[in-house]
Amino acid sequence: MPKIILIFITALVLFGCSQKNVHDKQTSINEIKKADKEMSALAEQEGFSTALLKNADENFVKLSEGIHPVIGKSAFEELTNGKPGPKTLTWEAVFTDVAESGDLGYSWGNWKFVLPDTVFYGNYFTVWKKHNDSKWKMTLDGGNGTPKPND
Repeated sequence: MPKIILIFITALVLFGCSQKNVHDKQTSINEIKKADKEMSALAEQEGFSTALLKNADENFVKLSEGIHPVIGKSAFEELTNGKPGPKTLTWEAVFTDVAESGDLGYSWGNWKFVLPDTVFYGNYFTVWKKHNDSKWKMTLDGGNGTPKPND
């Protein structure tokens, strides 16, 4: 009987070691695209700062023009004075990818900020991290201004 148990344990160890962290890459890419799109929609409804805070990892880093990196949700909330931010800043991903491990990915695309008398354009990137609850959270975000895109 002990020999059978030893064989069984050996088989379990070998089987367990041979398994890879299997995930469907396209599903993960689609999840990041969806999270990115929903965050932009939330920015239109509740404000840019609110959307970022609701989708950010606790330790996310926000890179912005002219200031040092803002590290962490609480630092970002302090920077924005708890205000929701503009509701006319929207964005759309051009490309999304995910690591083979399935726990880190990114999106990049174009943003547009509409004010009463002018419109600003730019590019952005967002790095997404998959949490234990299977939700994608923003861990790094930044962007830059650009000329108006060619139509």
